[in-house]
Amino acid sequence: MAHYYIGTAGWSYDDWEGVVYPVKRNSRFHPLPFLAHYINIVEVNSTFYRPPVIQISLSWVRRVEPFPDFLFSIKLHQVFTHQRKDFGQKDVDAFKLGIEPLFAAGRLAALLLQFPWSFVNTTAHTDYLTGLFKLFAGYPLALEVRHSSWDDYRFHKLLREHQVCYCNIDQPILRNSIKPSAIVTNPKFSYVRLHGRNYQDWFREDAGRDERYNYLYTTDEIDEWVEKIKELGKDSDRVYVITNNHYRGQALANALQIKNMVSGEKLEIPLSLIKQYPVLEDIVDKIRHGQLDLFKESEGDKGPQE
Repeated sequence: MAHYYIGTAGWSYDDWEGVVYPVKRNSRFHPLPFLAHYINIVEVNSTFYRPPVIQISLSWVRRVEPFPDFLFSIKLHQVFTHQRKDFGQKDVDAFKLGIEPLFAAGRLAALLLQFPWSFVNTTAHTDYLTGLFKLFAGYPLALEVRHSSWDDYRFHKLLREHQVCYCNIDQPILRNSIKPSAIVTNPKFSYVRLHGRNYQDWFREDAGRDERYNYLYTTDEIDEWVEKIKELGKDSDRVYVITNNHYRGQALANALQIKNMVSGEKLEIPLSLIKQYPVLEDIVDKIRHGQLDLFKESEGDKGPQE
């Protein structure tokens, strides 16, 4: 039976204050152990913009020490996926060194290679990917492509040959956008990323990060993905599910809904999040009627403090 890891893309957002994180908190508060109380994986986006630093990675490992099952997915730096030039072995080695504490501690879920929608399926691009796979061989690799030209069995075969996980994504389906799927190319783990369906702002050039990812999935939309997630679990040892619709904590709200629907595990929900997204009250009602075992809310919604 697959082990499901469900969590959010990132954790450092100003608009999560008072929605995800409590307004009143002591000086030892840190968002990582707070989130680890509710979810069991986070995706690190900061490494896309600047290379990881070994001291910071080590601090992350220490922060989540009380949570032995908690994992990190690390996004590869943009020089490898978007610029695709002006880098060398020194840059590869520096990136590997930066995430070594996570890898050594068994906390590294995957190294995510995310490519833009403009990265289409050509011979040159396929060759580039093959070279990148070799540069980071030995790490659990997950590849996200967004253009529908990659929806090709020959491409999936290539990923299987290199033991690279195909990232199944949800995004606004415009032009040649790749569609939702449940494809397994590495039996060790599958990967799902939910970006939201903000059709209005997804391709708008002047849209900011918050605008593009401002979307709350409905229960029916989550149902569609829960079916796919369970399907992935039939052929994977692990399934990683990341919600990237981060604006105002919507990612955590949907992640907790998915966790509830996929596993039926004991569940805790920050009180502030329930107030912001009343749809979570459905989960609370189920718990109170005995369909789940536990619902606790610590006084003042402080969560774990470190």
